[in-house]
Formats: sequence, structure tokens, C-alpha cells
Amino acid sequence: MNAARIIVTLGIVMSHPHYEMPQALYAAYKHASSQKFYPLGTVRCSGDVMFRSQLARDLGCLLDVDETVVAWLCLPVEVSTSDGVHVPDVMVDYDDGRRVFLDACDEEGDASVSEGAACSRIHHRFVPREEIEAGCRLVNAKDMLRYANYRTPLNDRMRLLAALEEAGSLAISECMHLFREVQPMTGISWMLLNRMISADLDDRMLGPETALRRFTAGGVR
Repeated sequence: MNAARIIVTLGIVMSHPHYEMPQALYAAYKHASSQKFYPLGTVRCSGDVMFRSQLARDLGCLLDVDETVVAWLCLPVEVSTSDGVHVPDVMVDYDDGRRVFLDACDEEGDASVSEGAACSRIHHRFVPREEIEAGCRLVNAKDMLRYANYRTPLNDRMRLLAALEEAGSLAISECMHLFREVQPMTGISWMLLNRMISADLDDRMLGPETALRRFTAGGVR
């Protein structure tokens, strides 16, 4: 683990050497840094990628394909509760200016954490497994994030964007031949993750019939 870690606490950015770090945060970092959950790549995580469970990692996958998310951060703050100190899984900044602290949970969350967050005047929410695993969005996100650390070459990007500009929308099967420098689904996945194109990720797994469109903020073109 790095000797210094950037901690974002209610809008204030501070650099803490590990020996000055609050005890609960240090314990959370130490535990999470010893874990490895897949996929490893992220797009909008603004700090070190550290998770304490696969479910928290899955929540992070959903944040990377949420068009309203600007950035998110793992293990951001300590929250004092009646049962001790709690460190949320992630902090999320949304495009409408909201900052929300999230915890993945199997069923119901801990009421003492919700109460402690409210007393600290921060917006906190537990996200249950049922919500995280609903539909095909998580499966599609995890498939695409395998390619998060790749990059679609400019020539391939221009060919696909020009074709979508002309046609409005195209099925994935109609776009495969446009990719000449990278594997088609590698290129398409990276462009979806980086909001150059859009597709319906909820109803079914990505397939040859999935329609692609150029991305526009706030909705499909």
C-alpha cells in the first residue's frame, strides 16, 4: 500500500501518511488491499481500486456503466455509529451534483450506519444484492470491463462513429467489419465504457442483434 493516500472527506481533500490515518480507514485499506476481485479494470474510479467483497466489486461495475456517475472512490470516509466506526464501500459523485455514500449488502443494511450517516449529514444508502444483480446490466458491465485497460484506435473509432452518424443505429453484427486494428468487441466495449456510443445493457446480454447508437448525455440520440 502507498505511504500516502488521498482521502476525500465531505469535499475536503487531504493527504494522510499511513501512520496518521484514522484507525478504521487504515484497517479497511489493509483488508481490502489484500483481496482481489474481478474484473480488475475500472473507468471512473478516482483512487486506488480496493474492495472488501465481490458484491462491493459488482457494485463498482454498475457505477462504471451508470451514465449519471461522474466519478467514484473506494473506502472514502469513516462514519461514526452507535456500534462503532463504519467505512462505506464507495463514495459516488453524480452529474447533478449529488454525493452519495454506498454500501453493498446481501439483504438489509445496518440501521446504526444509516443513523450515523444521517447524524453526520451525509447521504448514505445500502444497495442490496437483489438490486445489484437484477437484469443483465451487471453481466454486461463485467464483460465490458475486461477491456477497460485497452483503447480503441482512432481509425476504428472514426469508422464506427461515422457509420452511426449516417445510419442512426446499427446492430453489433453490422459493425464488426469496421474494426481493423483491434478485435471488434474490444473496441466496442471500450467505446461503450467511455461514453462514445450507447446500447441497452439491461434487457439482455450483448449480442449480434444489440443496437449501437452514438452517445448523447441525457439520452439516446
